[in-house]
Amino acid sequence: MKLTVCVCTHDRPGYLRACLDGLRRQDVPQTAFATVVVDSGSPEPARSEIAALTAAYTGATLIRVDEPGVSAARNAGADAANEGYIAYIDDDAVPAANWVGSILTALDQDEPPVLIGGRILPAWEAPLPSWWPPGLRGVLSIIEHEGAGEYRTAALPPGMEPYAANMVVHVPTMRCVGGFGTGIGRMGTALLSDEEVQLAWRLQDLGLSARYESRIVVHHSIQARRLNPDWLLSRLYWQGASTVLTRRLLNDRLLVWREVPRRAAVALLCAPAALMPRDSTRFLAARWRWAYATGFLRAALGWRAANAARRIARPPSREMQPREMQPREIQPGRSPAPT
Repeated sequence: MKLTVCVCTHDRPGYLRACLDGLRRQDVPQTAFATVVVDSGSPEPARSEIAALTAAYTGATLIRVDEPGVSAARNAGADAANEGYIAYIDDDAVPAANWVGSILTALDQDEPPVLIGGRILPAWEAPLPSWWPPGLRGVLSIIEHEGAGEYRTAALPPGMEPYAANMVVHVPTMRCVGGFGTGIGRMGTALLSDEEVQLAWRLQDLGLSARYESRIVVHHSIQARRLNPDWLLSRLYWQGASTVLTRRLLNDRLLVWREVPRRAAVALLCAPAALMPRDSTRFLAARWRWAYATGFLRAALGWRAANAARRIARPPSREMQPREMQPREIQPGRSPAPT
């Protein structure tokens, strides 16, 4: 089978139900793709509900992973996938009816990309507050750009990145580079991120194609509990740390140190605003910049953000652990032949 759809979930059977319903409504036959649900350490009763939902979905496979972190869950999904492509969708996203069909169309070419990012439209659970910084819609995993093109080129807006809420990857190539880095990505309530960016840029740096296609659409639930200053500041703090981890994983350590003086200056200038209560919307522009700079500086100066994230996440059990993806040699400019 050419395409495997992977839904990674943790303790959210209500969202998973809506996602699976969306997959049932695809405008291509269910035989056109396989489905894998990865339960990332959900406790009871959600664990049993997720198992029941997967069992009710014809042909779906359930994998239980007790190692914390979405990266480990996504790697486990790739381990279970067939040798074609894997399409990742978050459990709180609902695919458009032509989602799978659009993916198959995008792959139906002589030399398809090894990675494709898609459009992520918001499904608001509550209105976006008026105080929310307009330039920070992206931290809610929203991508509204219409068009197509290679990432990190003039074909797309500057700074545009793929999100694994809607992303397709060639499985053999992904395995060759070691998959998603398990030292980055969400772990429980720790908002580390950029694991998909790190994977995409690694592939591009090998001379492989990573593209954006806006015709591949999902509708992502923007949870009401995130639309508050405290969540925004936490998200930006962890994003600062994630930026450092990503650059180091991509061997851009010099770029980190070049940015340290600027981030230190921002943290110092904005520090007085950080004394405001976390739930206040006053001086928010200065406070979110302080939060990002602080996370960046802590990670740059030796704080082990990934270890901290693991401590925040619940301790893993020994019931099942996915094997670590081991990178294999891959020649720049070439990838295993897509199947």
